Amino acid sequence: MGIIYPTNVISQQLTKPKINEFNISSEKSFITKAVERTGSSVVTIDTQRYVKKRKLPRNSQIFLDPYFERFFGLDLPKENQPRIEQSQGSGFIFADGLVMTNAHVVNRSDKVIVGLTNGKKLKAKLIGQDFFTDLAVLKIEGTGPWPKAKLGDSNKIKVGDWAIAVGNPFGLENTVTLGIISNLNRNVTQLGIYDKKLELIQTDAAINPGNSGGPLLNSNGEVIGINTLIRSGPGAGLSFAIPINKAKEIAYQLINRGKVIHPMIGISLIDESNSERNNTAVKVGYVVPNSPAEKSGIMVNDIIIKVGNKDIETASDVITAISKNGINKKINILLKRRNKFISLQVIPTDITNLQNK
Repeated sequence: MGIIYPTNVISQQLTKPKINEFNISSEKSFITKAVERTGSSVVTIDTQRYVKKRKLPRNSQIFLDPYFERFFGLDLPKENQPRIEQSQGSGFIFADGLVMTNAHVVNRSDKVIVGLTNGKKLKAKLIGQDFFTDLAVLKIEGTGPWPKAKLGDSNKIKVGDWAIAVGNPFGLENTVTLGIISNLNRNVTQLGIYDKKLELIQTDAAINPGNSGGPLLNSNGEVIGINTLIRSGPGAGLSFAIPINKAKEIAYQLINRGKVIHPMIGISLIDESNSERNNTAVKVGYVVPNSPAEKSGIMVNDIIIKVGNKDIETASDVITAISKNGINKKINILLKRRNKFISLQVIPTDITNLQNK
């Protein structure tokens, strides 16, 4: 009896884990569930651009000197022929027949084809694009029903949350990569980009060429961002996405107005850390000539203390306050110049008005 009893106990213990292992392996991971929820809304965007024959003066002698061509690495007779340039990106359907993607994916395209996950390829037309936020909206030419992505709330995400990137890198449809949210509110000027107006989500989920415009998902399969760029060279492995809340705001402006208004006063800002006082000062680095800022009296090296009712701690606080104020409406700005506090009134204008001056 002493030998038989333990044998029965052991046999029971050995068979029970096998049942548990089977049950565990049959369950879907949260990644699979997230992709199944939104994956069908992710599309491939194929673009074509017709490059016309380059115009040269009739009396040009450039073709007559082969040495000149070789010296400058030119292949002018071939380059001078009309051709079609093709490129590819990603996007996702967020409303009936409407696709959200990056502006750089469809920029200067003459023809846009949207590929669905069921294999269908349909023409699409550009509703609008905004280069300052790198966003574009397309309308698929066809009838639904369309698989639509579930949009999340990018204000609720935290550093350390799961991040799932879905897209079509190198033309490989519905490729999925996993990472975490590495940082929030990453200003593009920190990445050396000065012609955009973006604060980005930073993630270590791999984003490759062709992923641009595809969705960044949370663990529930909701879209929290639009994959837009990667860091190459030193520091490679970092990826960045436009927060979906900002993307929605821009998308609906493009749909309703055909363009996006960007309130600006015409200054560049510098965040300066003070280790002794353990705080950050926001300093004016440049003032655009003939801008609202210059007209109001703002000068280089002024420290911005308050914009409207907002106490300023970072450069993004200034941008947010001016954006919320809108254009053609006065806003009070309190600044410090040397040891003197100065209060000014500025009337923001659209960024396109600054470019035209």
